[in-house]
Amino acid sequence: MNRVVVGAQWGDEGKAKITDLLANDADLIIRYQGGCNAGHTVVVDDKVFKFHLIPSGILYKGKTCLIGAGTVILPETFEKEVQGLIAEGIDVSGLKVSPLASITMPYHTEVDGYSENTATKGKIGTTKKGIGPTYTDKMARIGLKIEDLYNPETLSEKLDVILPLKNKTLEKVYGLEPYSKECVTALCEKYAEIFKPYVCFEWQELLEKHKRDKSVVLFEGAQGVMLDVDYGTYPFVTSSNPIAGGACTGSGYGPKMIDEVIGVAKAYVTRVGEGPFVTELNDEVGEKIRNIGHEFGTTTGRPRRTGWFDVVTMKYAVLVGGLTSVALTKIDVFDDFDEIKICTAYKDTRDGKIYKSYPTNVFMHKYLEPVYETHTGWKTNLTGVKKYSDLPQNAKNYLSRLEELLEVPISIVSVGPNRDQTIFKEA
Repeated sequence: MNRVVVGAQWGDEGKAKITDLLANDADLIIRYQGGCNAGHTVVVDDKVFKFHLIPSGILYKGKTCLIGAGTVILPETFEKEVQGLIAEGIDVSGLKVSPLASITMPYHTEVDGYSENTATKGKIGTTKKGIGPTYTDKMARIGLKIEDLYNPETLSEKLDVILPLKNKTLEKVYGLEPYSKECVTALCEKYAEIFKPYVCFEWQELLEKHKRDKSVVLFEGAQGVMLDVDYGTYPFVTSSNPIAGGACTGSGYGPKMIDEVIGVAKAYVTRVGEGPFVTELNDEVGEKIRNIGHEFGTTTGRPRRTGWFDVVTMKYAVLVGGLTSVALTKIDVFDDFDEIKICTAYKDTRDGKIYKSYPTNVFMHKYLEPVYETHTGWKTNLTGVKKYSDLPQNAKNYLSRLEELLEVPISIVSVGPNRDQTIFKEA
């Protein structure tokens, strides 16, 4: 059973924990898009591991973990993450990097930081990690790939094309210092040493072998459907495709390799950065959710915006994300709540129009308000529950209602951060 794990909201849904659990049964785990703007947290035996680039399946011995062609890699972050794992005694011999992955260069992070710091209107709220500018250069065909680091002639020819364009933009548009060819060449030599033990020039043979052997493949995405560059709350999105379709373009495998798509969603909603958020709670309830759920960004440490579960965006995620089931995390955050709300529709405050399908024009969202239904809480500590049948009836009612509204099953329920705080619901 080959699976894609996608975020079904605005990222930070707990994908790393679900990926980590499913990786136990997988042979090959592929991170297919995004960069170090993603933050994945896994808790094993009360020990916390934080990932940004490396697939969380690396915590299991004997697994092959590939950072795919659809990713963008900041070399310094990659090196720090690898060294951190080695220091913890984690075997990284199964870690591989696609030679087709794109490199985030120092000028990418400089431009990203400048753009965010000087923006007045239209601020996106990026992590300033250079992700957007790296993807921009990739699409403009003036980016550097990992494989370029190991061919001096190719690198030299590409830099002769890239640097005049890049330096003109750096100086004239951003007022930043230009880069000499010697400086960038020296940087690339350093990067070549960082990636040398992990770059997989035999990636085609690797994928063919796993396909031939009918290995179990797990595709790991970053961010979430609502941050997808094509289908998310554009322009307040990431620069890649977190949806399941991105797993194909970012991994090297075609769609026939995918059997199941698990969308990870919290029992509520969070968002980091700018952009519309109809169910956002700017009150004591939102603060309560934030504090109990420890809702602060893994990458940035920024407080996350919080709100009630939004069926409108989630049904949209089911459609464009290709979800076959949902893994619902952090339901235990509601253990002490008297009432829990679910947004089932939006209402336009201008004319009273009701939207049950997601309105993709995000600039009209300031006129929308959520239509809620209210459910009674269970007032029970769920963190020790091991079986679905042992959940309190009100918790089952809440889950059943979500399944009814979303029209897909909830296959996994997480009641805490540890591996053993997970309920696999039988069909």
